[in-house]
Amino acid sequence: MSDVIVVIGSGSIAQAIARRVSVGKKILLADIAIETTQRVEETLKKAGFEVSTTHVDVSSRESIDALVATATALGEVKGVIHTAGLSPSQSAAQNLLRVDLYGTAVVFEAFGKVIAPGGSGVVIGSQSSHRLAVDALSQKNADDLALLLPEELLELPWIKEIDDSLYAYQISKRGNALRVVSEAVKWGKRGARINCISAGVVYPPLAYDELTSAERGEYYRTMLGNSPAGRGGTPDEIGDLAEFLFGPKGTYISGSDILIDGGVTASTKYP
Repeated sequence: MSDVIVVIGSGSIAQAIARRVSVGKKILLADIAIETTQRVEETLKKAGFEVSTTHVDVSSRESIDALVATATALGEVKGVIHTAGLSPSQSAAQNLLRVDLYGTAVVFEAFGKVIAPGGSGVVIGSQSSHRLAVDALSQKNADDLALLLPEELLELPWIKEIDDSLYAYQISKRGNALRVVSEAVKWGKRGARINCISAGVVYPPLAYDELTSAERGEYYRTMLGNSPAGRGGTPDEIGDLAEFLFGPKGTYISGSDILIDGGVTASTKYP
């Protein structure tokens, strides 16, 4: 039976990770934009990978369940790379929460039931969640983000009140990192691991949306300029970290949130 790597989202980071961890395995590439997915499929096939594509809407449990069924029909799911999401410049707050918070929780839950022994998952979080104030979440709120059923997340009164897209994004990404902690216990019972990569400003299209936005562009450009690295990141740098987490040298890492942002968070806290 073939080993399958499920890649949710077909952007630059997803491709960089897939290239590093999918040699000799089947790639199932899933995205809401099927035309984009098909272009990436062609590129990866020409590079020697075995790839198939399917549609997924991560704001829909039914769509995610269909993705799981498609993946398990191909073989054993040995990897899940979840990169799909919206940036603050792309969506209103509640839509963003449904995709980035709820959708990610469903992905973790659904694939946690089928992930094969020795399998690994990674979700792309954000350094932006690390800029939330220490007291931004009570312990009760944090536990709810980690543990509640996905449908219950969107019914939390304080979640329903969020109307700022940047705050919605930060809460979603913090929620993803907290969710990884609880899901690592469940995945571990199947002999699998799951981690979060809190990436800084990396140069796929989502980053350009933020860097060129009228509302926040100048802030982000200044933030990068003042950081220790003095620049944004590249998809390959995120791919290298993911390769370590998926590989034999990362087998003791599970339930972790790893910040990779060129020191942006450090310079924001202690300029």
